[in-house]
Amino acid sequence: MQKEENYFKTNIPGFDELTGEGIPIGTAILVEGGPGSGKTIFCLNLAMNACKRGKKVLYMSFEEPEYRLRSHISKFGWDTKEYEKKSLLMIKRFNALDIARSVEALLSEAKKELLIEVQPVLIPKDFKPDIVLIDSLSSIASAFSGEESRFRVYMEQLFRYLESNEITSFLIRETSNPNHVGTSFVERAEAVSFLSDGIIPIYNVFYDNGKRGRAIEVVKMRGTNIKRAVVEADIIPKKGFVVYPNKALKGKYILT
Repeated sequence: MQKEENYFKTNIPGFDELTGEGIPIGTAILVEGGPGSGKTIFCLNLAMNACKRGKKVLYMSFEEPEYRLRSHISKFGWDTKEYEKKSLLMIKRFNALDIARSVEALLSEAKKELLIEVQPVLIPKDFKPDIVLIDSLSSIASAFSGEESRFRVYMEQLFRYLESNEITSFLIRETSNPNHVGTSFVERAEAVSFLSDGIIPIYNVFYDNGKRGRAIEVVKMRGTNIKRAVVEADIIPKKGFVVYPNKALKGKYILT
């Protein structure tokens, strides 16, 4: 039996019951969903929970500025100042186009795509995180528009770097349709689904009676036994993201 410290617990109410022993340390997890589904709040919530346990967390934003993310966090009663002061938390905004240009320069210099060094391109040298959250993968993919093969090579190198350094990563991706419930629509950067060790979709749910809700599931998680069910979830003021692992969706509904 593997030791407990080989697994990561999010401490998000109800969610860890879906992941068995937990999320294996050093794995790359894709968190995907449509606009307003709660992807960012889910990841901010687990980031703050990790800091409380003394883990070093790097939240990399390619969309929202740092002050806006801190504002989101404060609305739930979480305070980033303490953890940033202790060097447990770094919230940093990056420019996806700068990343793409840096990769282009490295490829031109190396002449061989497999010689890319990820750390100087993406990970700050002065911060060694236990957990990295990337928000969002969609923005990075857009910066590589027309260069899907190079984007995939870059992501392979990134995943390899994170795994070799035992960094658990969560990569947010916005999707127009849920890709795991029978749709044929293929999102940009879909190849990352095959590279990732785990996939956590968060859904907007539309019921026949007009009610709108949220749901979550764990589609895959290498190295642990998962609970296979689409269950109810919610975002509660002053509390954060909450999962109801024993409330599987029932009735007629549409997932988006």
